[in-house]
Amino acid sequence: MKQRWSRWGLTAGALAISAAAFAQTPQTPPTPEMISFACAGCHGTNGGSAGLLMPSLASQSKVSIVDAMKKFQSGERASSIMGRLAKGFTETDFEAMGEFFSKQKFHATNQKLDKALVKKGAALQEANCSRCHLDDGKDGKDDTPVMASQWLPYLQIQMDMYLSGERKMPEKMAEKVKPLSKAELEALLHFYASVK
Repeated sequence: MKQRWSRWGLTAGALAISAAAFAQTPQTPPTPEMISFACAGCHGTNGGSAGLLMPSLASQSKVSIVDAMKKFQSGERASSIMGRLAKGFTETDFEAMGEFFSKQKFHATNQKLDKALVKKGAALQEANCSRCHLDDGKDGKDDTPVMASQWLPYLQIQMDMYLSGERKMPEKMAEKVKPLSKAELEALLHFYASVK
């Protein structure tokens, strides 16, 4: 009987010490950089993507990232993985992500691109897209994403999703995109992929 009580006493004592230690540990939220670690596996360290199908998040506007994450979370924006991942984060986390990635250095890629298409795309960008995709796509107005130096295959997939209706095209974008031919859109994407 004495042995049973002493075991119980040790267990209760250990639990009390653990509870006291836990109660005294400051509960600080994760930093924006810590939250970004969850994104690094696909989008690269500090948002500089090394994968052809993944966008770089570095230097994207905070509004653009928060908007995308909310749409992934709600299911408004189609995805294979992002919708499931977004459900694990809060709106505060989205704000922290957006803040972190918006302050990262622009990520330039090196890609083999068709020079003639790049040249044609530059003229199309100036005439059709420059009011929202600023500085040749290096900057975006409000929630407009950075297009410059994104991987061409990623840009092509996203454009296909827009054209098929799988991804909802913003009205201002639709006004400019719908009159363009597939060849013109391809040239435009080559241009954006080329910008450093």
